[in-house]
Amino acid sequence: MENTTPNISFSREGFEDSELLDLYRAIVKPRLIEEKMLIALRQGKISKWFSGMGQEAISVGTTMAMLPEEHILTMHRNLGVFTARDISLYKLFSQFQGKPTGYTKGRDRSFHFGAPELNIVGMISHLGQQLGVADGIALANKLKELPYVTLVFSGDGGASEGDFHEALNVAAVWQLPVIFVVENNQWGLSTPSNEQFRCAQFVDKGIGYGIESERIDGNNILEVYETTRYWSEKIRKHPQPVLLECVTFRIRGHEEASGTKYYPEGLIEKWKSYDPVDNYRAFLMREGLLSKSLDDKIHKEISTEIIETLQQALETPDVEFDAEVEISDIYAVHEQPLTPAGEVMENKRLVDAISDGLRESMRANPNLVIMGQDVAEYGGVFKITDGFVNEFGKPRVRNTPLCESAIIGSGLGLSVRGMKSVIEMQFADFVTEGFTQIVNNLAKVHYRWGQNADVVIRMPTGAGVQAGPFHSQSNEAWFTHTPGLKVVYPAFPADAKGLLIRSIEDPNPVMFFEHKALYRSLYAEVPEGYYSLPIGKAALVNTGEVASIITYGMGVHWALEWQKANPDTRVDIVDLRTLMPLDEETIFASVRKTGRVLVLHEDCLTGGFGGEISARISEMCFQQLDAPVMRLGSMDTPVPFAGTLEKGFLANAYLGEKMRSLLDY
Repeated sequence: MENTTPNISFSREGFEDSELLDLYRAIVKPRLIEEKMLIALRQGKISKWFSGMGQEAISVGTTMAMLPEEHILTMHRNLGVFTARDISLYKLFSQFQGKPTGYTKGRDRSFHFGAPELNIVGMISHLGQQLGVADGIALANKLKELPYVTLVFSGDGGASEGDFHEALNVAAVWQLPVIFVVENNQWGLSTPSNEQFRCAQFVDKGIGYGIESERIDGNNILEVYETTRYWSEKIRKHPQPVLLECVTFRIRGHEEASGTKYYPEGLIEKWKSYDPVDNYRAFLMREGLLSKSLDDKIHKEISTEIIETLQQALETPDVEFDAEVEISDIYAVHEQPLTPAGEVMENKRLVDAISDGLRESMRANPNLVIMGQDVAEYGGVFKITDGFVNEFGKPRVRNTPLCESAIIGSGLGLSVRGMKSVIEMQFADFVTEGFTQIVNNLAKVHYRWGQNADVVIRMPTGAGVQAGPFHSQSNEAWFTHTPGLKVVYPAFPADAKGLLIRSIEDPNPVMFFEHKALYRSLYAEVPEGYYSLPIGKAALVNTGEVASIITYGMGVHWALEWQKANPDTRVDIVDLRTLMPLDEETIFASVRKTGRVLVLHEDCLTGGFGGEISARISEMCFQQLDAPVMRLGSMDTPVPFAGTLEKGFLANAYLGEKMRSLLDY
């Protein structure tokens, strides 16, 4: 390009010549890669492309201003983050082509991946969930007293999501060292900004959260770099969040297939005159730092690397399907030996056993953090963490705003930094506020790019306490359907303590269900001290010959009550304890012995987990059955409030009738 006058005003004050040229090489590289990828897309060598053309100054400028030890959480258009951290182009191109040598082994596409060795955390398509994860990484750094900043990207469209509000609010309340970068390219796919939000600029939002904000020219790489460097240096010393709005424009479509026909005529041409690469090149030439020959040399070196590594990736064999490998990568490997229980016992309520399990885990794991609404001084609504603040301090026992999604995301962020978290849902019903984080982020992150999610979510669940439709649901089946989650549902105090400890030991996400009606009504002998029980192993709590009742949670106690009322009709009662992974061996052994089976649970019948158990029994034990597999769940209605209605709703009201039908068949 000729030595023209740039349309962007650059200031080189405070920059060495070498720094200015390093920034140029860094901004040229993603542009040249993208030009090559657009050709590869047309040739069918990659399947999709999200263009960052015109926005490279933001990715490159922010990344170059950060320390290598600091985490960056990316979005669709942040190729420059990866290249500025000198990613292996071979691994990058392998990722784009779905090769086994890519970061996700062919399981995800484009920029839906993380690069742990570069401290880059990959995005999910739901966009806003990245922001809460950044909070968790920043919280871990703060707890470890490390002077690091976390930087996370959002687009102007993604900033309309509730997670944007939650993450900024949590970061402000906890004074976390996070830079929230909004890439304001003024369009959310085909929707212009005036249909996304009414405020004049994003920095206005900072006022509402009580955080500092700044708006800059996102096409000016020197302004982006210098601003990021300023805020990073400041908040490393004095942790606080910052909202940084970078004004820019997306020259190409949201992704290539969507095109740009929705742009008003002349808009692209206007913004091309502010191209961050062309303008910076012109500036360096005017300054005498870049000659045409040097520019040609830089382009040739980068282009040669791109061509050679792309060819190497193209020649790499395609990924081959291996069912064992796919299944084995759903969960992070957990080989920690079980800790046996001691001989000293004490009669305790379920609520006390769970509290003991948490306390023992906090003592054994200094990197464990408890988070939830009112869990600190108040001790939680069920008082399970009562007194924990006095022993472990508020940094590790953290009251949270009503921001379930951001807090669950923070749990994943803590895991990225090698920490553990237990998150209390005040009621299991409220988990819907964090559903995307659980089923699309925690559950999939190890399968996608090998990042474990060391998060336990405690779920006070169930009816029987006249709490009505919003505080009584049994929603475990929502999570048994999602590969990557473990679902634990103990029925007894000793099991609850040992399984909770094991869940916290496990590096995978665990949904831990606790029945509220049993908290203070159920007493049993519980071993003192630290011990763990295996996840994925059922217990036979009653033996018999005429039938099997397969159940869990409150259903176990209903079955035991039925057996007590019918002592002459002995049945097997299998307490699953864990729903995912499911102990099929114990289930099938019981069914094959008795030939008759009832699958019992408190959840509504339709779509309840009992349907899955029933299907597996019918498939694997058909020849040993003397009667159809029968199911019993609660009514297919919301959980009613009034006591008489609630009793009529619950499956227990029909257990006697159902057992007679099974035994008389």
